[in-house]
Amino acid sequence: TYQMQFLTEYIPIIIFIIAYFNGGIFFATKALMVAMPIGFLMQWIVTKKINKIYLGSTLLVIVLGAATIFFKNPTFLYWKPTVLNWLIALVFLGSQFIGEEPIIKRMLKQAAVLKKNQWNKLNLMWVLFFLFSGTINIYVAYNYPEEFWVKFKLFGLLGITLIFIIIQSIWLNIVIKQNEQNIKKG
Repeated sequence: TYQMQFLTEYIPIIIFIIAYFNGGIFFATKALMVAMPIGFLMQWIVTKKINKIYLGSTLLVIVLGAATIFFKNPTFLYWKPTVLNWLIALVFLGSQFIGEEPIIKRMLKQAAVLKKNQWNKLNLMWVLFFLFSGTINIYVAYNYPEEFWVKFKLFGLLGITLIFIIIQSIWLNIVIKQNEQNIKKG
């Protein structure tokens, strides 16, 4: 269910932020390293499915979080959203060339009927979105204070995602209406 997915994906981020403002980056990293596997396990128990993106995110938190703690250097953790977003971008891009259909079509084909080139265009929009999200995260991490990055991780990346989803929804509505008009014209 969507509510469960939201809870398991955003509660660890909220725990991270609360831990950060109460104990600093290393305490927050440890809290996140505990919260992510618990969230993943909760999601699996409820849905009986493995969310591959959440699994990848959890593994990155554990590996990069451990490096952050071991080397006492938060830069490893700063890279986590960037690495995850860039890996997802690669998977989406690869899906246009490997397999029967792009990933975005597999995700949304019940919600929309599009032509092959439109699915490819939508998939490329997602590739660009993930590349941009990863790039903006690492830009903020290296050019702004740590506290700003922590806030950006929740509010900025979430805001960028919401804006992209709105833009994508508008584009989808326009394309779907055009397709329907073309079918009526025959």
